[in-house]
Amino acid sequence: MNAKLSIVPTPIGNLEDISFRAIRILKQASLILCEDTRTSDILLKHYEIKNRLQSHHKFNEHHTVTDIVEKIKAGQNIALISDAGTPAVSDPGFLLVRECIRNNISVECLPGATAFLPALVVSGLPCDRFCFEGFLPLKKGRRTRLNEIASEKRTTVLYESPYRLLKTLGQLLDTCGGERRASISREISKKFEETVRGTLLEIIRYFTTNEPKGEFVITLESAAKEQQTNKQQTT
Repeated sequence: MNAKLSIVPTPIGNLEDISFRAIRILKQASLILCEDTRTSDILLKHYEIKNRLQSHHKFNEHHTVTDIVEKIKAGQNIALISDAGTPAVSDPGFLLVRECIRNNISVECLPGATAFLPALVVSGLPCDRFCFEGFLPLKKGRRTRLNEIASEKRTTVLYESPYRLLKTLGQLLDTCGGERRASISREISKKFEETVRGTLLEIIRYFTTNEPKGEFVITLESAAKEQQTNKQQTT
């Protein structure tokens, strides 16, 4: 069987959120690529996975992709993991997957943990059609993206850090209005998991008095849903 690249999702908090198949593939891999070997080592030691690790992160992936492809061509089965969740979704992985495909190398991606789906499901907002935006640009293009989100006809899902949460919520308030409903989930699957629901104005008030801690997922009501709600209120 030809060697391949395996994309392996890892738990975003609770170490039990990993599949038997993922553990097997990690144990059988010739090499495991990870963002931070110290972070991944906690999970791997927990499941007695002792394979060789190599750093593969956003600061070196442009330089390591070619070497990794050559290793797979030489017969090594390589697994890619991130610090948490599914690689290539707001984490390194896209460049390597693209290069493997260009070189006719088989790529498989296991189903598994990711933060945005649990946050979307528990938000109480429509899940049938949604737009995943990941992290907003820090500077260039940020205002354009915010304006697009304001008129988006589907539920929108964003990632945000605790340090920028209030800034981002304030900008969403400016572009979407204070009555746009949202759901903010943090620390999904961890001990202090929390979801706060309400209008943008209500949520901003909450996190102004409760310091944001942990990693956040913002789920935002669609423009179409808000317009429908407003119409019902006026009739």
